[in-house]
Amino acid sequence: MSGTLIVLEGLDGSGKTTQMGLLEQSFQKSGVPCKRVKFPAYDQPFSAPVRMYLGGEFGQNPEDVSAYAAATFFAVDRYASFRKFWCGEYESGTVILTDRYTTSNLIYQLPKLPRTEWEDYLAWLQDFEYHKLGIPKPDLTIYLDMPQDISQKLLDTRYRTNGGSRDIHESNRPYLDSCRESAGFAAQKLGWHTICCAEGGFPRSVETIQRDILTAVRAVLGGRP
Repeated sequence: MSGTLIVLEGLDGSGKTTQMGLLEQSFQKSGVPCKRVKFPAYDQPFSAPVRMYLGGEFGQNPEDVSAYAAATFFAVDRYASFRKFWCGEYESGTVILTDRYTTSNLIYQLPKLPRTEWEDYLAWLQDFEYHKLGIPKPDLTIYLDMPQDISQKLLDTRYRTNGGSRDIHESNRPYLDSCRESAGFAAQKLGWHTICCAEGGFPRSVETIQRDILTAVRAVLGGRP
């Protein structure tokens, strides 16, 4: 018996971490077995190429590393995490919750390619990760669509509060604008459940977004959690 994989996707500053924390709490309160995993697994040695890439060690611009090379860094991180930390629980029927997954490779790597190559890359990536590497395919991908003007303000607040510095994706606004376009393309092509996170130029409340997320999750899990 296999488990269920639910992915919460979105660009930086879209509120994924907050919303995933609330979703995890809902599962825990309902008694539905779940496990939350995070990508990239920054605290693990197998994420080293990801950390080097995002830290600018292979080039200060995202385009300095090809869409195929960068995708491989992230795919290996997911494969190692799956085999080492959650394969058994997934195969025993546990619901796996993650913010970011193979879906992030589509969002952040498609802009490096001509638009005419996007569909081929989408097919290649899914075959590579889900078939060649054999990691699970999501049962539900929820895309949190937050306008860039708002997400950038939220990112500024995050770094002022928690410290740290932006990676090569976060610090490149034109690139992030392109990533939002690629996210819309992937969401439409792959049937992601899109939730609009802003209204009238302002972010919607955390609570209303969470209600929309729970509605989508319950539709897949037969009313749970």
